[in-house]
Amino acid sequence: MNPSGGRSESMIAVGINGYGTIGKRVADAVERQPDMGVVGVSKRTPDHEASAAVERGFELYATAADRRESFVDRELPVAGTTADLVSECEIVVDATPAGVGEENASLYTDADTPAVFQGGESATVAPASFCSRANYDASHTCESTRVVSCNTTGLARLIVPLDEAFGVESVDCTLVRRGGDPTQTDRGPINDIVPDPVSVPSHHAPDLQTVVPDVDVMTKGVTVPATLMHLHSVTLTLGSEPDHQQVQSCLDAEDRVALVDGAHGQKSCADLREYAHDRGRLRGDVWENCVWSESIAADGDSLSLLQAVHQQADVVPENVDAIRALAGTADAETSRATTNEALGVGL
Repeated sequence: MNPSGGRSESMIAVGINGYGTIGKRVADAVERQPDMGVVGVSKRTPDHEASAAVERGFELYATAADRRESFVDRELPVAGTTADLVSECEIVVDATPAGVGEENASLYTDADTPAVFQGGESATVAPASFCSRANYDASHTCESTRVVSCNTTGLARLIVPLDEAFGVESVDCTLVRRGGDPTQTDRGPINDIVPDPVSVPSHHAPDLQTVVPDVDVMTKGVTVPATLMHLHSVTLTLGSEPDHQQVQSCLDAEDRVALVDGAHGQKSCADLREYAHDRGRLRGDVWENCVWSESIAADGDSLSLLQAVHQQADVVPENVDAIRALAGTADAETSRATTNEALGVGL
């Protein structure tokens, strides 16, 4: 595999700053697109992920010149520094840990390189926040944008089509959140159920309103000892009174929303991840919202349902679309269709 080789001049040249949980997934997703390619990936530490990047054929860049020696000591070839990568690409995806992206913003501005930030950053890091299904055009040809968090992405994907079809007046969601990703051994709780935060609304409500500003929303967060996925218990007040079949048909039409069936063995988040592995998904990634069909309860103007969101993966197709939005190379519908086809979105 040689991701950086053979790239057409018409393709969008993308740099990935940060090759961890999100960065490595975005790099793989970009390489599968017909209209973009990865110039290289930047790492701070010469760890196993850096080795994997080299093995996958990505050019490796060190965050700073004084860190290059540590990569050389590990026999990892370094093409340059992060500053070099930023100057060589047309768009950079910042997938560094939360808070670091804001520190990097001036680097991207000075290089006049548009940047895609992640949801761990403050909304003020970019002139727009991004969810492809909600507000793609708001980031069109901007100098930067911020892909909202995994939970916010999952909620926006759900709310927007329901709002278009039936009107959404308000949303009340309890987010049952995983304690950490599978590799985050320093995260918790180990044996507890934690209101996170105790105050309401949780930070997800204002974050959601950066992309869906006209919906009244209340969110509450609870963290549990799990690593697989987040689970949302959602109740919506609608402007009309659809029945179960109308709601199911609305959601079934969304490529990034998968209706799953407990009666067919998909009874848990573990079942969903296993299904993704069985389907041959790299890392067992679930890019789609997974809504349990049996959970859809429509009663007058009230709608309730349960959905699962894979925190490591659902923002990956959003990052790809955000690249096209900044580049101005495709409209929203075309970009989503291209991304979905290239990745194989649709469980």
